[in-house]
Amino acid sequence: MKTAIYPGSFDPITLGHIDVLKDGASMFDKVIIAVSNNPAKTGFLSVEERKELIKQSVRDIPNVEVDSFDGLTVEYAKQKGAKILLRGLRAVSDFEYEMQLSQNNRALCDDIKTVFLITKPEYNFISSSAVKEIFLNNGDISKFVPKEINKYLVENKR
Repeated sequence: MKTAIYPGSFDPITLGHIDVLKDGASMFDKVIIAVSNNPAKTGFLSVEERKELIKQSVRDIPNVEVDSFDGLTVEYAKQKGAKILLRGLRAVSDFEYEMQLSQNNRALCDDIKTVFLITKPEYNFISSSAVKEIFLNNGDISKFVPKEINKYLVENKR
């Protein structure tokens, strides 16, 4: 069984993330969305909130699990028996950062490979950072995030 890890902060998860996830789920037997817990960063949503909201947003994709982890992504992948890391690319500007990250991971564990998937053009401009900024300035984010995320944020104004 081929398992891929889709790691990230997903703070919050966007329709671009979901697009990459759906493509990955069609390629691998199982995809684990792994929400990273970075204690050096203050999250917009807690890790537990993100996990719960992602579970609600992906419940129609049967081969997807949602989890969280601390520490190195490659160590988490080893614990899960995964040999693939799934990463999304929106634009050329993402590539340099993602390439460096994948090379660092490869240096740490040569057995784990990174697969890059490109989002559909309509999602190229969506980022979690932009979604947070729009939301915090009372903008409508419903076009950028799953309906479960939008509903939660609107009902629990931050």
